[in-house]
Amino acid sequence: MEKVEVEGEEGSESGSDGSPPPVEKKVVRKTKKTTVTKKPVAKKAPAVKKTTIKKTKPSAEAIYKMTEVAAYYIALKNGFAGNPSDYWIEAEAQIRTIYK
Repeated sequence: MEKVEVEGEEGSESGSDGSPPPVEKKVVRKTKKTTVTKKPVAKKAPAVKKTTIKKTKPSAEAIYKMTEVAAYYIALKNGFAGNPSDYWIEAEAQIRTIYK
C-alpha cells in the first residue's frame, strides 16, 4: 500500500491545525488480459493419386537378348558342364514367367 499525504503537511501523522490524517490509497494496477490463441492447424496435403504403370511387352529382340544372358549365367552356375540347349530352354522359361 502506498501512503498519500495531503499537500502542505509532509511527515506529520495528523495535522496540527485539525486536518485529518493522511489517507492510505490502494494502488490498483490493471494487468493486460492475456488470451491464448490456438495455432492454426496445418492442412493435410491432398492425397497423391497413384499412377498405374502400364507394363509394355518387350520386343522380340529384347526377349532374345535377355534369354541369351540368362542362359549364359545358368551355364556359368553349372560350370558349363551341360547341354547349351538345356540352358537356353531353362532361360526361356525364366524370362516367360517374368513377362507373362
